[in-house]
Amino acid sequence: MIECKSVRQIERMREAGKIVAGALHLAKELAEIGITTKFLEKELDRYVQSHQGRAIFKGYRGYPSSICASINEEVVHGIPGPRELCEGDILSVDIGVEYKKYMADAAVTINIGRISPAAENILSVCEEALNQAIRTVRSGIKLSSLAGCVQRYVEANGYSVIRDYTGHGIGRDMHEDPQVPNYVSDSLLARDVMLLAGTTLAIEPMICEGSAETEVLDNKWTVVTKDRRLSAHFEHTVVVTDTGCEVLTRE
Repeated sequence: MIECKSVRQIERMREAGKIVAGALHLAKELAEIGITTKFLEKELDRYVQSHQGRAIFKGYRGYPSSICASINEEVVHGIPGPRELCEGDILSVDIGVEYKKYMADAAVTINIGRISPAAENILSVCEEALNQAIRTVRSGIKLSSLAGCVQRYVEANGYSVIRDYTGHGIGRDMHEDPQVPNYVSDSLLARDVMLLAGTTLAIEPMICEGSAETEVLDNKWTVVTKDRRLSAHFEHTVVVTDTGCEVLTRE
């Protein structure tokens, strides 16, 4: 069942979202040639704690880190470690925060130094796909309309939508109903739902250059494109309103 949040609940999520936005702003400032993804995790975790939040990924279903740091062909769930960022890399940073028992979640893909035109383009298309989805959201539309908006834009620009991983409802738990896919399928149409004011969603296009097929590395977490071509990931937590939506994780 999809829960429509109260004004008080949304305010808690708004505060969590401010912490997420600040953490991702810090990630963009810190992510540069030569730093490790483990260093980035430590600094973002410190930031979240200093703002009375809790990074919610660590320990969730056994995940070992406070953030996801996914590089180049890594789609999502990249585990921070000693790997140093290199010029030309693209780094997807995903973080979720709990504040007073309510949560928000967002991601951004960051260029490391000068990147190739191909990398610049996939970042631009993925971010715009998210922006178009945000502009589409309002009370009364169906979930399939949101999914179709992302799929059409991504595929019109020559990229594939990752199908193995989706966005989600969010609130008191990190993953709530409904699932928020970035493509339209028969199964989505069979369980299609109407979005109502007060619904809170984490919308997160994940796209790639080649095939949408993915696989998980031996660490049991890091998802990569099967053909090892580039992938990008952008995400915001939003609350549906009668006239559109409010983005809770935007600076």
